[in-house]
Amino acid sequence: MMMNRRSMLLAGAAGAAAGLVGRDAAAQARWQMATAYPDGNFHTQNIAKFIEDVQKASGGKVNIQLHSNAALLKMPEIRRGVQTGQVQLGEILLSAYGNEDPFFEVDGIPQLVTNHEQAKKLADLSRPYIEARLQKTGASLLYMTPWPPSGFYTNDPVTSLDYFKGKKLRTFSALTNRFANLIGATPTLVQQAEVPQAFATGVVNAMVTSAATGVDVQAWDFCKFFTPIGFTFTKNAIIVRSRDFEALPAEVKTAIRTAAANAETRGWEMSKQQMIDREAALGAKGMTVQQPSAAVMEALAKIGDTMTQEWIAKAGEDGKKLIDAYKA
Repeated sequence: MMMNRRSMLLAGAAGAAAGLVGRDAAAQARWQMATAYPDGNFHTQNIAKFIEDVQKASGGKVNIQLHSNAALLKMPEIRRGVQTGQVQLGEILLSAYGNEDPFFEVDGIPQLVTNHEQAKKLADLSRPYIEARLQKTGASLLYMTPWPPSGFYTNDPVTSLDYFKGKKLRTFSALTNRFANLIGATPTLVQQAEVPQAFATGVVNAMVTSAATGVDVQAWDFCKFFTPIGFTFTKNAIIVRSRDFEALPAEVKTAIRTAAANAETRGWEMSKQQMIDREAALGAKGMTVQQPSAAVMEALAKIGDTMTQEWIAKAGEDGKKLIDAYKA
């Protein structure tokens, strides 16, 4: 029976994990890591540096093979892959799991935070809640890195949110689905790697995402305008299978935690620079980077307030505590 490349990769990864027996297992842990983003993306570049630091600091006791660009597992499959041991490490978009637990989507509430400093405060306050929830599913949080703030990708100037009425808006989480409904658009869930085809075939005709993603998908091929609105600072999380992590020697676990802390600090700085560089790159490719009007920002703020209250209602007492602490 013929096997496609992805099936062969999965079989190889499972074989590598299963093959840790005897003297070799004691000498070195061979881990697989899955991410859906391409090698040129800053998240992937940060992961590559994290892996390099882990392998160096552990003295070679942990060897990690990175599978980027959804080559091994697609984005929706990665978290489950970590939980079941298909891979030991994975990168996930936290807000994509809002239907499971609202705490995973707090960073996806539009206009709750509007700059990196506010986003870092919210991330630090939410971390214990997120860690506890991941632990219950057999995964441990290593670090989180934010995307640069999102903006609108359209083929006409956005002078009012009425522009989106009837538009098919590309979404990637429960909250972006809700946002689309609130502005009168039709939410259409599309994974990043499938965005160009979705625009080409008319599945979507507008989207809200970061400038970094816009460059990754070459948005200038299908959109003319980018409107940076500080929409959200959604975060990617690097998770490890708790069972595999806890099996490591204490000094190796410390080395991984240290490398993760450094990667988180580095990732936030990379995100800030990406915001500047990628918006410039969109402009250089012929897109018009247009600042939003006061009326658009006021309308967005009202929607943000509505969605924050809706989120608190779903998240319960813990959610109220988090928002109160953030606004204090």
